[in-house]
Amino acid sequence: MSKSTTALILGDLQNDFLHPDGAYGRAGQTSPDIAALPDRLAPLVRAARENGILIVATLFTLMPGRGGEPIISPHLKALRPFLTKGDFAPGSWGQQLVDRLAPADIAVEKIAYSAFHASRLEWSLRKCGIERLYFTGIVTNGGVASTVRDAHVREFHCTVIADGCAAFGKDLHDAAIEGLKPVATMITVADAMREFAAPG
Repeated sequence: MSKSTTALILGDLQNDFLHPDGAYGRAGQTSPDIAALPDRLAPLVRAARENGILIVATLFTLMPGRGGEPIISPHLKALRPFLTKGDFAPGSWGQQLVDRLAPADIAVEKIAYSAFHASRLEWSLRKCGIERLYFTGIVTNGGVASTVRDAHVREFHCTVIADGCAAFGKDLHDAAIEGLKPVATMITVADAMREFAAPG
């Protein structure tokens, strides 16, 4: 593995998703698996930083529209009616990567399930010479799965850190991991830490 061409993707690990005072926390929308991710991933992020692996945070963002009201797609509004003005706003505390994992080398705003859709992610990765991506984040069956599939069709080498991802239910997570096996290698946090620390 060439460390200079490798990036660790931290998918949507943001205050508004994960912090008790964030948008989802205030609405009681969490799960033990999701809540556990920052502590589980902190050693991996540290290993990436120490070994020269590029750390990229994708940040779900609700762009303000008329009167500052967030532009929310109809499907998301139906799923998460509690989202309101100020949630996931560009530059806000809620939009930012959680402190436990910060800072990232690159932060990319995303507006859809896939972090590649209408974003600067691919441009940033190409400019940094990245060829291999290690994926973590939430939710496995949403943003993670969509971003991995888009990375695959863009011919990045994709590795999913299965226990570094989570969903609102183990069944949803497990099904998403199974569905991604044709397009990505599956490993654990411990595996990834060994790979990051290996010579090369």
